[in-house]
Amino acid sequence: MLDLLIMLVIFIIAFAIGYLLISLIPSLLHTPLMSMTNAISAVTIIGALMIFAHKTDFLEGALGGLAVVCAMFNLVGGFVITHRMVNLFKKSTTPSEPAADISKE
Repeated sequence: MLDLLIMLVIFIIAFAIGYLLISLIPSLLHTPLMSMTNAISAVTIIGALMIFAHKTDFLEGALGGLAVVCAMFNLVGGFVITHRMVNLFKKSTTPSEPAADISKE
């Protein structure tokens, strides 16, 4: 029980520090910053899978399973958003249509 309390305190402190640091970053850089947190989700998945490597009780197994599911949603969503952002900077291969000349009417 003491271990759970210590981990909860560490989580709250990390959340507060993270919130304060993110609030100092300009809003223009939030999306690229969030795309780079995919590595953190991968570490969460590895940690949760390591919990399953040995016999655990129900609470640890349920929390580990929940961590895997949440981290997978975050990981896949992060890669989808990053892919869309990269596609914004690709040049179009099809030539654009010339604008219609409405001055000749």
